[in-house]
Amino acid sequence: MKAADIMTRQVVTIGPDATVTEAAKRMLENRISGLPVCDSNGRLLGVISEGDLLRRAETGTVRRASWWLAMFAGAPNQAADYTKSHGRHVRDAMTESLISVTEETPLDEVVRLMEGNRIKRVPVLNNGKLVGIVSRANLLHVLASIAPDVSPAAADDRVLRDRLLETLRAQPWAPEISENIVVRNGVVHLWGSVRTEAQRDALRVAAENTPGVTRVENHLIIVDHVAEGAVGF
Repeated sequence: MKAADIMTRQVVTIGPDATVTEAAKRMLENRISGLPVCDSNGRLLGVISEGDLLRRAETGTVRRASWWLAMFAGAPNQAADYTKSHGRHVRDAMTESLISVTEETPLDEVVRLMEGNRIKRVPVLNNGKLVGIVSRANLLHVLASIAPDVSPAAADDRVLRDRLLETLRAQPWAPEISENIVVRNGVVHLWGSVRTEAQRDALRVAAENTPGVTRVENHLIIVDHVAEGAVGF
């Protein structure tokens, strides 16, 4: 399997001139821990994540190094830390050193990059432009959907997934669950959460009506809208 087989195509992004407050709100609203930072042409500039916002002046969590560590850190590093913790815009706080893959990158290489760099997600690029993202959750969905006897993904599985996504994008009722759809040997697995039983049923029907699909495994759970706003995990 390759990155294109499991990646999330409809990625929530943010611009470099947005504020860090906007970035925090967008992450919370979409239940994600990081945002790709893209320019107006869709080119990836960096990533801003929860980790980038841990040490902030607004929350009183700025790291205060001892005087002897400050001597070794040097003025340039101290200045960069100040910009990251006090800057108001995404461009000031984002991480610019990026690890990325292409749509054709094998999954074992994607996992190697995640492990080696201790990251939770990898942007997928095409000529420098963001076309998707692979997260740990995407990989878990695949693992949970395959049989013990693992065989390479059939080319048709990607076609079936794209057909279903095309159908859902045309439906106003359909939630954004592209990262939670896995197709394996003609069987569609629907993961994630929806707000109503009607949405759950409609997603199943859409999958069943996709030409070439042999079976649908509906793992979707219903999450009450009020409960979504509850504090805690």
